[in-house]
Amino acid sequence: MGSFSIWHWLIVLVIVALVFGTKKLRNVGEDLGSAVKGFKKGMKDANEEADAKPAVTQRVTNGETIDVQAKEKTDA
Repeated sequence: MGSFSIWHWLIVLVIVALVFGTKKLRNVGEDLGSAVKGFKKGMKDANEEADAKPAVTQRVTNGETIDVQAKEKTDA
């Protein structure tokens, strides 16, 4: 039994190319590659957002300084 030899894989590849055609297989490969690129970009963007510091930490109202982060935590 064991695994398939190289000749088995070549025959399968030829049959798949005949059934689907090389153009369709190329399109599937391009679509898969762009999906992987989009996933990697999304993961990178998510990591950058998690590491980013908030833009506003304090604001001044009527001469008083209020810590916006502490207020948001108590409001939640």
